Amino acid sequence: MGTPVLGLQDTTAGHFSSLLKHWRSVRRLTQIELASDANVSARHLCFLETGRSQPSREMVQLLGSALDLPLEERNALHVAAGFVPPYGDKGLAAENLQPVQQALDFMLRQQEPYPGIVVDGHWDVRMRNQGSARLLKPFRDSYRMEAGVADNAMHVVFHPKGLRQFIVNWEEFAGQMIQILHRDVAQGSRAAARLFDEIMAYPGLPAEWRLPRHSHASSPVMIMQLAKDDFRLAFFSTFTMLAMPTDAALQQIKIECFFPADDATAEMARTMAL
Repeated sequence: MGTPVLGLQDTTAGHFSSLLKHWRSVRRLTQIELASDANVSARHLCFLETGRSQPSREMVQLLGSALDLPLEERNALHVAAGFVPPYGDKGLAAENLQPVQQALDFMLRQQEPYPGIVVDGHWDVRMRNQGSARLLKPFRDSYRMEAGVADNAMHVVFHPKGLRQFIVNWEEFAGQMIQILHRDVAQGSRAAARLFDEIMAYPGLPAEWRLPRHSHASSPVMIMQLAKDDFRLAFFSTFTMLAMPTDAALQQIKIECFFPADDATAEMARTMAL
């Protein structure tokens, strides 16, 4: 896997140097290249990586930006340098984010009668619309999954007793989903890295899925074909993320909207909504 999960000792106060070296390596930058991007001297960057110099809060912020780290990792970089993390991490639970909650509610309502869900950085489903509840209920009623994973969008797709058993084109669809998870890991998400390891522990997953690859799918969209007895659906989905959030958890929120991939699915969604 491209981005290993850091140990706790690398993220706590006093381990700024090891964390900085880790992310420079992940981003495949030399000290000279990172120093140039951050507009600091290569000598000073070297001292920061060896622990000979301690960074100011402004330097930590500058390096986090130059490394293009997600807010979660910029917080960790500040903690490792001995500073209070500058970005909130409450996501939808924050009291001042009621307008965001209302916006998400609005988008999910507008998606009716088709399914729509909101997932967090762990891919846990935080919100779903009535279209999702109606159309996926026949499948969800048959899940036989452990507590704690039945509401995780990734686990549901890959768990042998989850939605996986009803996805007609499972290997094709799941193969594209694992690449989405690879991209989350490459961007620096620790939650995605842990989730990736959990997913790959399921039986029947091709070994090559452990490595990122370019998709060669013939279809311009990723289609999920579902079937249970005579009940059949086909959807493609879109992901939307919030622009320029200043909350670490909120930055990882995704809104997934499902759209019918054929006329029969569209008609079924309209009929069930009546």
